[in-house]
Amino acid sequence: MEIIQIVILGVIASILYIILKDVNKAFAFFLILITGIIILLAILREITVIFQLVQSLGDKANVNGMYMTTILKIIGIAYIAELGASLTKDAGLTSVATKIELAGKIFILLLAVPIITAVIEAIISFIPSA
Repeated sequence: MEIIQIVILGVIASILYIILKDVNKAFAFFLILITGIIILLAILREITVIFQLVQSLGDKANVNGMYMTTILKIIGIAYIAELGASLTKDAGLTSVATKIELAGKIFILLLAVPIITAVIEAIISFIPSA
């Protein structure tokens, strides 16, 4: 699905949401949820291409596979947390959306600890010991 089709789908879903939210709020939210899933499925192939490109760049640069996998997991967590937070905000649950965003940040930080540790160890190895 090309970007124009995705934008048209999003605009139509938004218009229908505005019309339906006063009539049947649950159905209007379901419409937005289904639209989000359709858009996610439409871009899944492109996401796969991006992940493969990042992985091949890491291989060419002789970057440890663990670091590349971690970076890809961090990117995935960020997008999933954003999607979940956006959906819950659309449902009017801002406090839940905030907790989802916080959980995403915590998981990202948890995954980043080995990378941060490796960077700090590399910096320390360059400092001459007294």
